[in-house]
Amino acid sequence: MKRWIVAVAAVIGCVAVAGMQAQPAKGKRINRAIELLEQGQPIYYTGSHEGTDGNFDQGVKDAQTYADYISYDMEHAPFDVKGLSDYMRGLAKGGPTKSGHKTPAVIVNVPVNGTDEASVRANAWMFQQVLATGVHGILLCHADAPGAVRAFVEAVRFPANGGRRGVHGNPTAARIWGVTADEYAEKADVWPLNPKGELLLGLKLEDKYALENAEANAKIPGVAFAEWGPGDMAFSLGVKSGPNSVNDPLMKAARSRVLAATKASKIFFLNSMNADNVVDMIKEGVMIGPASQQAAEIGRKYTKRTLPW
Repeated sequence: MKRWIVAVAAVIGCVAVAGMQAQPAKGKRINRAIELLEQGQPIYYTGSHEGTDGNFDQGVKDAQTYADYISYDMEHAPFDVKGLSDYMRGLAKGGPTKSGHKTPAVIVNVPVNGTDEASVRANAWMFQQVLATGVHGILLCHADAPGAVRAFVEAVRFPANGGRRGVHGNPTAARIWGVTADEYAEKADVWPLNPKGELLLGLKLEDKYALENAEANAKIPGVAFAEWGPGDMAFSLGVKSGPNSVNDPLMKAARSRVLAATKASKIFFLNSMNADNVVDMIKEGVMIGPASQQAAEIGRKYTKRTLPW
């Protein structure tokens, strides 16, 4: 009898353990990209300058992407807020991710050039409309001047945090995040300036004007990362574009300066990576990059990442 009781107890214990192991993962944050960066883990994104198909069905499909975030292009693709909204609803429908987040993070390239403060303020409505769809971050293109970067950060933040963003888009964004409108108002702030914030702001320091101000631009509070945009940088510096343009001395100097500026300001550097160089990039200090699934898996293995993808 005692043996039977022990056997039953062992079976129950195994079932309980199996049940515990079967529990789905649960993200600690809404924004998976921020959660990983907080852990010191590089993040990998997918997307293209041809644009992401802005429709519901594509969002459902992309919800299970291998990438940590999706780069959604509206700089050179149409500024279609309805398409973006449909896409975000599709992501929410297709989720959660294997890591337990409601959706992958989505960072949008908005067609606002940071040439000067006045230009950014005049076009701040674009940031507000994009954020109202429930995305998790924005990239400022051609971030040339510190005043423009400062205006960008203000446009994204709510007045309670010293910003200028209106609140009427909160309910729609909150539904994508799976929180109440009031919770969204608390969480939708810029990280790491606000340690509890869930929005990632980045800069494209992608021309000679931005390069001149790289150090000052990277220091603006609220910015989380920056890239050097080799395609546009080559045009701006008068370097012939092509796969070998990155080896031009002017281009190497530009990249080094932007990388140094991000390190000095303790923000993250974005650079392309592939399966052959992802480990070297990580060793150099690259923490964000477009990467194939193969490259991402090599990088994750190298950094001993445990969060599922």
